[in-house]
Amino acid sequence: MVSKLQAFGRDLRQDVISEANLEGAETTTVAMLTQRFIQDLTDVAELDDGQVAYGRGRGWAVNGYAVSDDETRLDLFYTVWAPEPAAIVVRGDLETGFRRLNMFLQKARGPLYNELEESTAEWDMALTIQQLTDLRRVRLYIFTDGRTTPLERPPVDLDGVSVTYHVWDLQRLHRAVTSGQQQEPIEIDFVEQFGEAPPCLVAPGDAADYTAHLAIIPGVMLSAIYEEYGNRLLERNVRAFLQTRGKVNKGIQETISNEPERFLAYNNGISATASEIEVIDLPDGGRGIRRVKDFQVVNGGQTTASIHHAHVKAKIDISDVHVQAKLTRVEPQDLAAIVPLISRYANSQNKVNEADFEANDPFHVAVEKQSRAVWAPAPEGTQQQTRWFYERARGQYQDELGKQLTPARKRQFKVMHPTSQKFTKTDLAKFENTWDQFPHQVSLGAEKNFRHFTVRLQHRGKVVVTSQMFEEMIAKAILFRRAERAVSQLNYGAYRANIVTYTLAYISHATGQQMDLPAIWRRQDITEATWEAIQTVSGPVRDVILDAPGSGNITEWCKKAACWDTVRALRIGVPSALRKELRYVEQERHRVAERLVEELRRSARWMGKAELITTSRIPDGEWNPSIRLLLEQGRVERRGDRRGAQYKIVTD
Repeated sequence: MVSKLQAFGRDLRQDVISEANLEGAETTTVAMLTQRFIQDLTDVAELDDGQVAYGRGRGWAVNGYAVSDDETRLDLFYTVWAPEPAAIVVRGDLETGFRRLNMFLQKARGPLYNELEESTAEWDMALTIQQLTDLRRVRLYIFTDGRTTPLERPPVDLDGVSVTYHVWDLQRLHRAVTSGQQQEPIEIDFVEQFGEAPPCLVAPGDAADYTAHLAIIPGVMLSAIYEEYGNRLLERNVRAFLQTRGKVNKGIQETISNEPERFLAYNNGISATASEIEVIDLPDGGRGIRRVKDFQVVNGGQTTASIHHAHVKAKIDISDVHVQAKLTRVEPQDLAAIVPLISRYANSQNKVNEADFEANDPFHVAVEKQSRAVWAPAPEGTQQQTRWFYERARGQYQDELGKQLTPARKRQFKVMHPTSQKFTKTDLAKFENTWDQFPHQVSLGAEKNFRHFTVRLQHRGKVVVTSQMFEEMIAKAILFRRAERAVSQLNYGAYRANIVTYTLAYISHATGQQMDLPAIWRRQDITEATWEAIQTVSGPVRDVILDAPGSGNITEWCKKAACWDTVRALRIGVPSALRKELRYVEQERHRVAERLVEELRRSARWMGKAELITTSRIPDGEWNPSIRLLLEQGRVERRGDRRGAQYKIVTD
């Protein structure tokens, strides 16, 4: 009989193989397994995010990396593909993995990037690491879909940088993603770790499901805890919004710098929860908190992060900083229900509002509902209709497949829900943010891009997901995945993900988002004109991406709005074949032309030019889409050369 772990491993491997072989997005199974671990460990807050980047040399190897927002922590990943799911991975393989990561770390902190081919992912990774001047911690991870025996390796100091070792095997991953917990519990023994127990008062009362404590925590202690656990400390729904709004509060920084002894008086402190709190008597009287388990900061994340920033990045003395903390003990079985409520009400006076704490679940539930109800049109020449399966939560596809009790039912399910038509929340955010012309945010990585998408979604207010809206979402998904295939055929090498999102964002911008999404949905494919446009645009886009200012880091350049500004300013235009396919093109062009002519007339009268308008009043001159449209329709005539042109309105 197959155990739950073996079934989990088998399903994981089949997922990895299927996704690695998706047409247009082909990659190695090891790279896809690395990506899967990054995604799942980001979901459980072990990681903030990460990138797959394969590199190998004499004595070293690496499969991916991640850098914290404050650039003080580096994560490096090495992946071991087991002989079969849940097979034993021997200790020697783990030791080899850590040895290769250690060698890579040492070389990358030097001039390794000079030995690598420029404009490749491993060159970019090595350059990123070499430029980390404030690096304090390195975490080395081994990922494997096999099983391992415990491997204890104490932290080491490498030229003032603390290096720690972590193994995530199939068993540990299975526990994390199936336990119902968002992350592995954080347990802190204040006496053992810091030599003292923060003084506290235990609130009176006999509530059965919680007890409250009021404590005073030294800033140095809080900073050390944040450095150790980072965003794992923060209740998940708050974390997404905290990180999009910036971690460093200027007011907090000024107080720490100028009046640290008054921090306790000026700051509202933090609210935290735990499933266990051990209180002890202090030698000089009073009581103190010795140990906490399942520690989570549910309000005051910005305070915590800002104190750490002041201490680590700004090198400010925080020995006089103290923080008040309300620490609530919640029964373990009540954590999932009560902690989000405490988080919600604790933040009710701040800018984080009610919708933030729902994490826009109503929207994602509605997308999921549409995905289970809407049938995609059968491809031309067939009668087989299919559905696009939205994974609102990790593993839903495998769960539904597991509910099919016979091999025939399983085959039928896969036919109706092809793995190539499965997509997740982070996929949806990538498609939508690309279409809405935020390629620099997409380039931040799956998790950070999803946070930006969530904030934008919340700002729109309540969104009703209709079947038409769902169909257009899928059209954007088809457009993105066909673009991946089109760009892959050009053999550009590295940075395909960046090239694809920037290329489609440019096309979305250049067409005024007038691509015929309903037609893409009906066809379940893009046209030859769209395919050719993607390939045409991708070349100049790639040139911009690779031309990072100062021959700098390409990955970081792609994350900047300035990169998008440069791409958006390209003079590529819309190929004529694609222009003919734009949605409602003739009626829309006529309506827009009438409006533009009237605007030009008003502007010309204002300037006293009698039906003439100069390029100084037209952004981008003749490259302006409005002027191009009017010239094509014969509604204006150009006089003079392009640089000094004037445009005369042609009267009917």
